[in-house]
Amino acid sequence: TMLERKALFAIGQVVKHRFYPFRGAIFDVDPTFDNTEEWWLSIPAEVRPEKDQPYYHLLAVDAQTTYTAYVSQQNLLADDSGEPVEHPRIEKVFGAFRGSYYEPRGNFGH
Repeated sequence: TMLERKALFAIGQVVKHRFYPFRGAIFDVDPTFDNTEEWWLSIPAEVRPEKDQPYYHLLAVDAQTTYTAYVSQQNLLADDSGEPVEHPRIEKVFGAFRGSYYEPRGNFGH
C-alpha cells in the first residue's frame, strides 16, 4: 500500500546525512523518489532507501568539496550545529541564515 508520507524537513532547512559525513541546505523536495533506477541501484543495498518517501535536493558540503546531493528522508537528520553551509550557491538560492535554516528567497517558498 502507498503510505502518504509527509515531508519532515522544509526548504531552507539545514540537515545532515545519517550515515555519511556531509550536511547541506534543502533547496527542493520530491514527494517520492524521482531519479534513475541506475542511481538507486548504485546505493549499497544495506543502506538503500525505500522509494516511497520524500527525497530532498541539498546544497551539500563535506570536508573536501561542495556539490548537490539527493537524499531520502529516512537518511536525513536535522542539523543542530548552528553552523552555516559553506556552499557557493547558498547566497543565490537563499536569504538570511537563521541558525537552523535559511530563509527561502522570493518564489522559492514552502
